Amino acid sequence: MNDDDIRAIEQVKQFLGSSKSLEFEGVSIEERYRWIEKVLVRFTYQRLGKPEKGVIRQYIEKMSGYSRAQVCRLISKFNQRGHIRKADSHKRRFPTKYTTRDIALLARTDELHDFLSGPATKKVMEREWEVYGHTEFEVISQISVAHLYNLRHSSLYCNINKRYTKTKPSVVKIAERARPDTGGRPGYIRVDTVHQGDLNEKKGLKRVC
Repeated sequence: MNDDDIRAIEQVKQFLGSSKSLEFEGVSIEERYRWIEKVLVRFTYQRLGKPEKGVIRQYIEKMSGYSRAQVCRLISKFNQRGHIRKADSHKRRFPTKYTTRDIALLARTDELHDFLSGPATKKVMEREWEVYGHTEFEVISQISVAHLYNLRHSSLYCNINKRYTKTKPSVVKIAERARPDTGGRPGYIRVDTVHQGDLNEKKGLKRVC
């Protein structure tokens, strides 16, 4: 947009007071930033008083379509650096130590050894490298047990090996309530050592079986 003819604060106030509304259409973020820089330089924003700064902020908000918070953030960047630039979005990437080949090797090892526990699987891979000298196990043999389980849950591992399931805990029956088996012989006494229910409104009964 070319608004070079607007150079006085009074002109900006008249523009804001009018019903005229302009929008940037098909304009990139970089072009919007350059326009905001030009406005701030043209009106020497840093030397303006507080009321005049408020007028310029409203002007930028109306023209750019940005919110008040966005405009204040961009002006703050301009005051600090003397320019406004779009930040490069480079996400921090951590180095990948274990490659696709290593994960496939882990899946193959699990399949051949019938899915052992993490520590046992790590020991197998260590022996493959240290004892038998299989060089393909050099990297994966250094994996921690915790990360081994992480790889087992990765999508790549699951695509290679679909038989892996979590270890199921064994169920131990503790304090199971049941009538003692006397084998038909008399003289056995059952004593409730804990409250297991009421019988005739009495608790902890002795029963002769």
